Amino acid sequence: MNKHETNTPSSSSSSLPAPVVEGAPECIWPAGANLGEGTMWSQREQALYWIDILTPRLFRYDPATGAQRTWTFDEEITAIAERASAPGLFITLRRGFALFDTTAPGDGAKPRYLHQPETERTGNRFNDGKCDARGRFWAGSMDFDCKAPTGALYRYDAGGRCTRHDDGFEVTNGPTWSGDGRTMYFNNTVLNKLYAYDFDMEAGTVSNRREWHRFPKPDGLPDGMTTDAAGRLWIAHWGGACVTCHDPVSAAELCRIDIPASHVTDCAFGDADLRTLYITTARNSLTPEQQAAEPLAGGLFRVRIGSPGVPAALFAG
Repeated sequence: MNKHETNTPSSSSSSLPAPVVEGAPECIWPAGANLGEGTMWSQREQALYWIDILTPRLFRYDPATGAQRTWTFDEEITAIAERASAPGLFITLRRGFALFDTTAPGDGAKPRYLHQPETERTGNRFNDGKCDARGRFWAGSMDFDCKAPTGALYRYDAGGRCTRHDDGFEVTNGPTWSGDGRTMYFNNTVLNKLYAYDFDMEAGTVSNRREWHRFPKPDGLPDGMTTDAAGRLWIAHWGGACVTCHDPVSAAELCRIDIPASHVTDCAFGDADLRTLYITTARNSLTPEQQAAEPLAGGLFRVRIGSPGVPAALFAG
């Protein structure tokens, strides 16, 4: 478990070129999600999955046909990954790790819990998560009220082993990895801290947590994020109405995409060429006046990018 945090100031210089953003983002699914999150492109199905955590729903969007499908859940669904060994998804629910068969007919599918690692932390729920390149699922937990530092960082392996790697977070978000897989990035959203860890891909461990970047107050707080094929980080801004792209070493901002919704929550690359950035948003915590001014808040957006992302890693189980 990581015990020490160091602070590494960001440089304003960049070693990577700015990406090309092709046009303005468009809302393709005005779903009115309370807390849209969890964007994941399925290479196998050529479809995008995303979720509404607080009004628990799983969404599937087929860009070739425009077809939409929705599953409802009895508790919060917070993150998803496609499985390598079977149809369906590996997911996190309120209390931990589970499987969900999206191929079940009709509305008959029910999630099946695999492990609940925080039975003693009754004020917590799980939040964001993704698989590393070896198919291990990394996920963070958080305080329901976003105040107490009771959240932790976990790794769940295909063999069923769950390991707690770090602790002491209010609201966890991310993770994503550098292009070479040697750095993992992870957020403590409410403290406006974006961390970097040294990542050992062979062992599946993190070390040397340091503060990698903070955003100025007008930019809101760092939420979900992804990495493109060049290694640049794309970060959604809660309260900042944008997605920004950053150099992975210096953290210099390379470009910014404005979204017509205050709370931008997550992003992922998709489509056959992996050049479409899909972006989720939220209505949660907006006042009635803000909701009236932001009718597309809670919708799914997309925008074309001149360079590709990388395929989402599959859960090895």
